[in-house]
Amino acid sequence: MSGMRGMRGMGDRSGTGSTSGPRGTRRGTGARVPRPPRFLAALRERLRDSFWFTPAAGLVGAVVLWLALSELDTRIVMYFQQEGAYEELGDLLTFAADARTIVTTVSSAMMTFIGVVFSISLVAVQMASGQLTPRVVRIFVRSRISKLTLTVFLATFAFSLLVLTSYEGGPEPDPRRVMSAPLLQSLLTLGLVGLSLLLFVAYVSSTLRLMQVGPVLDHITRESLRSLARQPVGTQDEPPPGARTAYVLHREDAGVLRGVAVGRLVRAAHRHGVVLRLVPRIGDFVVPGTPLLAVHGEAVPPSSALRRTVTVGVERTVYQDPAFGLRQLSDIALRALSSSVNDPTTAVQCLDRIVQYLAVAVRLPLAPLHHRDRRGDVRLVQRVPGWTELVDLAFEEIRWCAATSPQVTRRLLAGLDDLLLLASEERREPLLRHRALLVEAVERTVPERSGRAFALRPDRQGIG
Repeated sequence: MSGMRGMRGMGDRSGTGSTSGPRGTRRGTGARVPRPPRFLAALRERLRDSFWFTPAAGLVGAVVLWLALSELDTRIVMYFQQEGAYEELGDLLTFAADARTIVTTVSSAMMTFIGVVFSISLVAVQMASGQLTPRVVRIFVRSRISKLTLTVFLATFAFSLLVLTSYEGGPEPDPRRVMSAPLLQSLLTLGLVGLSLLLFVAYVSSTLRLMQVGPVLDHITRESLRSLARQPVGTQDEPPPGARTAYVLHREDAGVLRGVAVGRLVRAAHRHGVVLRLVPRIGDFVVPGTPLLAVHGEAVPPSSALRRTVTVGVERTVYQDPAFGLRQLSDIALRALSSSVNDPTTAVQCLDRIVQYLAVAVRLPLAPLHHRDRRGDVRLVQRVPGWTELVDLAFEEIRWCAATSPQVTRRLLAGLDDLLLLASEERREPLLRHRALLVEAVERTVPERSGRAFALRPDRQGIG
């Protein structure tokens, strides 16, 4: 995971904030706190970000299922022959022979069908990424219906090819001499064809929704709110962990810090009697040789104890990075406000979702996380975006581009006013600052008094 380089005698401050107590409770309050992500949850997220695992598993499953059904079909034929039910067996063989035409057609046409369907889908995804943001491609990659559709299509193709090998030669096999017949295999092939047609309809509907602004924004917001709900609760009463005694340096490839194995880091820190502090924040880009963990204590954990405790990838994910959702919404709004696109209504829709997100975040502590071991001692300190950082991420860039669009300025003012009603006194300052800066920008940009008055009138629909 990373190497180590001790830097002794260097004092350091660390932030105070949230605590994750034993058994998912906050120490001293008894309030429930979401547990840190477990190994299986992190593994599930990695698999969801890949597009190969589910189709590959489907192909393996098709082979296993064919082997099992081939054995069952052989036993069924043997049973009818032992019972002397040759007439009934002949009827089954006739059914299998009739189904052979369908199986042959499916095996020859399914691969072409798969190519055409997913070629059109890739064009749709490319259009959506061009109109909104390239980061919407990950919605298609993580889509369950996309993976399920491809899996069933490939499984149907592979299974139909395998079923063709189970047919014996001759147009009309003799019931007395036939060794096996694909009876159950033919039935399952017909079932897979029907399932493929149903999934095709669902898949087309899902792909069309990917080209619509509303469903994409709704998906990003729901995913971000789920990530925000998984984040442990923070407080502001934790003392600093003491002087920093060493750094653990990043030794793997450069990339975005996507996730942290909290449980492993807590156990490693507990075994060596130290406190670890994650230097970069989730979503930061880390390069080899830069500090990854700060050690507070005498015994520096060996590199073997810290192996595979962080996940680094080529782009951010929302699983442990709730701020990534705001980044995507802001990107879509900025693209909509650009002179080449000029789509303020899409920017207004992004502001709707941004306000929805901040209305939830305004009630959360949003302080650095202090993860504890089973005895209740702090072992890992992790920074998270604060309220001011989230507000700046949500409004700063949009505000710079919104002064010439009264539809956006009116919606932005209405959103800030709504958040001011929800915010506590200590969280009103960044909202008031952005409101004042927006008013100043409009006053500088719009020379007419009536135009300024219109642009500075709060309206939840922009220009309703």
